[in-house]
Amino acid sequence: MPLNESWPVRRFGRAGLDAPVDDLLAAEEPLELRGLDPAGQERPLAVLMRTPGADRELLRGWLHAEGLRGDVAPHPENPNLWFLAGEVPPDYEARHASSACGICGSGSIERLLLRSGGLPLRPALDPAWLAALPEQLRAGQSGFAASGGLHGAALFAPGRNTPLCLFEDIGRHNAADKVVGWALGRPALDRPGSVLVLSSRLGYEIAQKAVLAEIGAVVGVGAATTLAAQTAQAFGVLLCGFARGGRLTVYAGAERLAVKS
Repeated sequence: MPLNESWPVRRFGRAGLDAPVDDLLAAEEPLELRGLDPAGQERPLAVLMRTPGADRELLRGWLHAEGLRGDVAPHPENPNLWFLAGEVPPDYEARHASSACGICGSGSIERLLLRSGGLPLRPALDPAWLAALPEQLRAGQSGFAASGGLHGAALFAPGRNTPLCLFEDIGRHNAADKVVGWALGRPALDRPGSVLVLSSRLGYEIAQKAVLAEIGAVVGVGAATTLAAQTAQAFGVLLCGFARGGRLTVYAGAERLAVKS
């Protein structure tokens, strides 16, 4: 299986917004592992977001870390579904189950559609302003400045350079969850018009969190994955990566940029 897949993007820089071109994005799909409990009932053990390939090795390593025994076997028709050969201990809890759902990319997006009511209209945004937001995030990361070991996430209102909130954590997902938790505690906040900015790459779970929190735009310093781009496109979320030095790459929602095509 390919590690990367082609995806149409638009790049913004000093010359403005370029015409659409094909770029390579890291492939991302959920891998579900199921097993049998002592009563013989099939149950999910984990959903691991991964780049397809070497799935047997991935699952063996994950099982070893979890203290589980037994080999694994793939579903005969679904490459994203595997089964554990052996009984699951009755006291085992799937602590590492991902917040992602479904056993294929389209399934994840379809189930997300059931959980999300859709986003209302959102304002057009200046791409130059978007490209500068990671610098504003970095300026507020006192924890990262001290240790170099923390991700950051912040929420910005349109046109403002001071974040509405900013949190740090060793996990980029945790940092994003802290922003969402802060925003949910403020019902009057215009979440669809706001921008979530992260000091990381943009995977499916980040796009999923934005959709469920009704945040209309996401900007990161790294690349987006295929499933993140597909999710953002399906829900009308503006998704931008490689935002640095006045430049950014737009994976979805380019129609929301306040520039002439």
